[in-house]
Amino acid sequence: MRPGQREEATGAAERLRHVHWIGGGSGAGKSTIARRLARRHGWRLYATDDVMRDHAGRTTPEEAPLLHEFIAMDMDERWVNRSPEVMLETFHWFRGEGFDLIVEDLLRLPREPRVVVEGFRLLPHLVQPLLAVPGHAVWLLPTPEFREAAFRDRAAPGEGFTRRTSDPVRADRNIAERDRVFTRRLQEEAGQLGLRTIQVDTAMTEDDLYAQVTEAFGL
Repeated sequence: MRPGQREEATGAAERLRHVHWIGGGSGAGKSTIARRLARRHGWRLYATDDVMRDHAGRTTPEEAPLLHEFIAMDMDERWVNRSPEVMLETFHWFRGEGFDLIVEDLLRLPREPRVVVEGFRLLPHLVQPLLAVPGHAVWLLPTPEFREAAFRDRAAPGEGFTRRTSDPVRADRNIAERDRVFTRRLQEEAGQLGLRTIQVDTAMTEDDLYAQVTEAFGL
């Protein structure tokens, strides 16, 4: 990071001191815990999943080449015909495309009430420079068994976007493997940066997870 970039990040960190960040793998309970914190403390909730369509529309192919390549693919190209490894390396949100738009949105919000922002797009190396308070960020890391159970509970029979592919079973398997490796990378990256993580397994209740997140935030 160049000196000018460091100064810019430091300034943004001070302006985002009121923000709490919950990142992690898919199916880890990020949305559930963030909503619960927002209700309990009267915070504003910013869900990064909810703004993906808006952010896609605010980028150009030059700014987010992987995103625009993904948009041009059909469903089989996205989820069936590519290996989990290629899917992981080329998935735009996993590569940090559009993260600057998350920061722009957060900087526009008033500093009261506090904000809890959640989503898998919160990559540790991108969030870390924005932390004026290191304890304001945590990453939830689901085991494969927990993630599978979470998505099974959410899904209605015959529904889900992979049902629009020619091979839903293979698509689901590809995504599960991609997300398993992504979660492992989050764990490694957060550990290298000294950031807090919480392992989420099938023995953990929602109350257990909520308690651990509140403890991590010092609430």
